[in-house]
Amino acid sequence: MGILISWLVLSIAVWITAVVLPGVHIKGAGSAIVVAALFGVLNFFLGWFFIAVIGFATLGIGFLFIFITRWIVNAIILKIVDATTDRIKIEGFGWALGAALMISVVGTGAEWLLSLGGVI
Repeated sequence: MGILISWLVLSIAVWITAVVLPGVHIKGAGSAIVVAALFGVLNFFLGWFFIAVIGFATLGIGFLFIFITRWIVNAIILKIVDATTDRIKIEGFGWALGAALMISVVGTGAEWLLSLGGVI
């Protein structure tokens, strides 16, 4: 049940990000659900790999600043989702960085609120 709630929260975060940021376009609520699913799956399978590559390529600095590395990895994965589906359009890597930050903030805030309410 927790995975479904996290997926719903991520879907809402993707939709809110597309509404707020002018460089991020999404076709609709259904597209937000699909984009969230693709983002989650790619993040699960590729996120650790990208973090390891960036960490070793920066001689360990990427591991020290893992929050920045994670932010960049999320932006890369968003651009991969953009390239693999026509449901989302991100106009550049700068917008992908902004979207990754906003999705993280909205998603973390929503999951924190849900945990306070005892939902998850």
